[in-house]
Formats: sequence, C-alpha cells, structure tokens
Amino acid sequence: MKISLKTKLAIRDYIAISVGAFIMSVGVGVFLIDAKVVPGGLGGLAITIHYLSDYKIPVGLMMWFFNIPLFLWGLKTLGGQFGIRTFAGFSLYAFSLDLVRGNIPGLGFVRWQDLHSVRDMHQHDFILSILCGAILLGVGLGIVFKFRGTTGGSDIVAAIMQRKFGWKPGHLFMLIDFFVISLAGLVIHFKGLSVDKPALTLTLYAFTLIFIGSRIVDTIIEGFDYAKSAVIISSKPEAIADEIVRKLTRGATAIHGRGLYTNTDREIIYTVVTRKEITLLVDTVKNIDPNAFVIINNVHEILGKGFRHRV
Repeated sequence: MKISLKTKLAIRDYIAISVGAFIMSVGVGVFLIDAKVVPGGLGGLAITIHYLSDYKIPVGLMMWFFNIPLFLWGLKTLGGQFGIRTFAGFSLYAFSLDLVRGNIPGLGFVRWQDLHSVRDMHQHDFILSILCGAILLGVGLGIVFKFRGTTGGSDIVAAIMQRKFGWKPGHLFMLIDFFVISLAGLVIHFKGLSVDKPALTLTLYAFTLIFIGSRIVDTIIEGFDYAKSAVIISSKPEAIADEIVRKLTRGATAIHGRGLYTNTDREIIYTVVTRKEITLLVDTVKNIDPNAFVIINNVHEILGKGFRHRV
C-alpha cells in the first residue's frame, strides 16, 4: 500500500516531536532538577511541587495531570488547534522525564541523574551543568516547535488568553515564568533544599536559563544564518550583474527603482550568496563601482536551486 506524502510528513513530525521531547527531558531531568534550577512554565510548577513533596511525586506524572485540564480547556476554547500534537507533545515529554529519572515502574534502574559524570558536574562545574540543561532544553523545545508540536502548559494558556482578552503571548510567558521561578526559589529557600548555593543565586540561574533556552529555540526554528542576501544600488548595474553571474556563478534579479534624492531611475540588483561568498561579492562590487551602496542581510531559509533546503 502506497503511503501518501501527507502521511509521511505526519510520521516525520511525530518522530521529531518524540525526539525533541526526549532531549528536553534529559536537559531538565538529568541536569536541572537536582541542581535546583527550575525552568519556567508548567514544568517548573511541577518541579516545585516535587520539591514540596520531598521528591515523592514524580515530576512527569504531575506535569501530565496539570496538562489534562488545560488541554481540555484549549480544545473547548480553540477547537482543533490544540489537538493530537499537543497531547502527544506533553505526554511524551512527561513520560520521558520520568523515564530518565527512573520513576517508571520496572525501570527504576535508569536514573541518569545519578551517573558519576553528572554528579561530578553538579559538584565541581555547576555552570557547565546548567548550560548543558539549558542547551538540551532549548534544542528539544525548538525541535518540537519546528515540527508543529507543543508541550502544552503555558502555550495553551497563552493562546486562550490571546483569543479571549487579546493578551500578547510573550508578555504572558514572562509573567508565568517569573511567578513559577520566584515560587520555586521561595520553596528552595524555606525548605533548605540548597546546601552549596543560596536560593537567590539559583533563582538568578533559572532566569538566565530561560534566556539561553529561548535563544536556542529561535535558532532551531529559524536555523543558523547560512546565507546572505544583498541589495546593490549602483550606477553600473549591468557590469556588476555580469560579474555576479560569471565570477560567483549566482543568479541576480534587477528591480526597477528611482532614487528619491537624485530623482533618477536606476536598476537595483538583488542576489543571494553563501556566507563564504559574501566577501567576494563585496570586493567585486567595490572594484566595479567604489561608490555603490550595498545592503547585506542574514537569510535563514532558501527554497530554490543552488541552495540546500533546511528540514
């Protein structure tokens, strides 16, 4: 039986969401929970309750139960927007989190957080440990988002608040993260959970973690800048275009324009080159027309001949 392209893409997306959720669980479950550096959102709230219960309530299980009413609320308010992908995302993340921490019945021997290298990192290289957690959390979440998944929690609340009250999701995320991280800091302080570092220090680490993770998520979704676009305004557009085609073997587009300052018509050249070719492009333009005006921008995605497609 031939599988349709739509089905293949759906399978690819769910595999990617599973991988992303697992990477997130390693970052949080192995490096952050025992370090007492709490990420924001619903996961951070579940970790805080984990601390309050003296580590008796598994984080993943608590997170999953928190997500269920939010998921049903999202379905009722937003319809199919938060459907199977959302359920799969937060379920896989919750399961993976309890898996790597050895909280799944019959798999208690896993406990990656007890590996000697991880323990040694917590004790002697705390910053590296937090960076590992932040990077893995950001990479995993970025993969989940890139393939149209979500881990629920704050995402659902933000979407509902935006629909009902017009609140900006970014502001709501900041508010939720600030509340959760501050609450976790208070719990850590009053329960005396941190021996080596003050609760305030761990709270500041958590805010730094949010910043690093969000930047990594953006990078995963948008991709690294692997090409540059150039807008070239010159009195010698034909000569520059010929050199771009001949020397760089790149295409270029001439766009008709008019200089408002000089009130003269001219052709504006638009082209896209790789990062390593940008210096050659600029040198070529300047050799032909030292007075040329060149604007260079980063390019995250290119669909077309001559450039690799980003998955």
